[in-house]
Amino acid sequence: MLRLLSLLCILLAFAIPVQAEGEEEPPAGAVVCAPELYPRYLAECLPAGPAVQMDRWAAEGIPMPPRPFSAFPPDPSLSDLPYRYFRLNHEPVPLFSSIPEDPNQPGQQIMPAGFVYVTYIERVDTGKGIYYLTPSGWWVPGRGARVSEYSHFQGLQFARPPETSFGWTFETVPIRAAPDFNAPVVRTAPTYTVLQIYATQIVQGVAWNRVGIHEWVEARKVAQVIPAAAPPEGVTNGRWIDVNLEEQTLAVYEDNRLIFATVIASGMKPFWTRPGLFQISQKKEVENMRGSDPSDFYYLENVPWTMYFDGARALHGAYWRTRFGYPQSHGCVNLSVGDAHWLFNWAREGDWVYVYDPSGQTPTDPALYPSWGY
Repeated sequence: MLRLLSLLCILLAFAIPVQAEGEEEPPAGAVVCAPELYPRYLAECLPAGPAVQMDRWAAEGIPMPPRPFSAFPPDPSLSDLPYRYFRLNHEPVPLFSSIPEDPNQPGQQIMPAGFVYVTYIERVDTGKGIYYLTPSGWWVPGRGARVSEYSHFQGLQFARPPETSFGWTFETVPIRAAPDFNAPVVRTAPTYTVLQIYATQIVQGVAWNRVGIHEWVEARKVAQVIPAAAPPEGVTNGRWIDVNLEEQTLAVYEDNRLIFATVIASGMKPFWTRPGLFQISQKKEVENMRGSDPSDFYYLENVPWTMYFDGARALHGAYWRTRFGYPQSHGCVNLSVGDAHWLFNWAREGDWVYVYDPSGQTPTDPALYPSWGY
């Protein structure tokens, strides 16, 4: 019996909580505060456990439970094109007013070698060669490839302005447990995954975006949209198109509210897209674009949903591009066909276009910006 009483005393000693020296004794009957989205610590409960952790996440910009992202894609039919395209090989190509009997005979005109896409309305296989009839009446030898696929990517419309920054991955990227290349990979985000961005942190010279609890992605792998707090200087009607060259994003504002955003492809060195505040000078549902430099010749038929804003530089659909998110153009702002169509329907001639580069790496010298681009 004595041994049993001794054992019971030992167990009770371990069961009784010991108050640390200097620690304030909690009120009698206190319980841990229940976790809430916005907890308020009252005298009746202890700020501890899940409630404190939720407060910490909220302070870091991560509400729990997560707030819904009130965005939706535009009508997918906006990506439909009424044209068929053919890309010519990078060589001079003869053009014929009728299908030639001898495929080796010279053409009435020559299409120079370069980056050339034509529209065709008929395809004929003569047995000696394949020819494509263009809307202008020329027969083009089938020296190239038909455009069977183009990007159907579309941005996002917003029912109400987002409460956080966000962005798209423009390639498949790993999401890590910490802002460190050696941190474990939590999951993988495929190309064009939409991520809410709660914070950005610089670690050893590398920028990382926090996209969740214990989830980080290298910032340069994400085309980020940072909603504007105010319109650009010079815009007084609350309506503008915002082009961020560093992030390769485009955002649309109406009544000073973000209503649409997407990923773009702007001008690559030395054909930069010029920073500045511009206005849409002309809208054209389709446009033929042609370069005048023989060493860098291009000809693009029926470029859809074109909106000129800086000389020959324009916002337009790019049926020849399959990827967006990094500079590729000759100065224009290239969008997917569906995004260009949405923007064309929304925009009016005279609307503001604000182009800027937060990194400051895009030059602003007017001498570097001739009046052409695609």
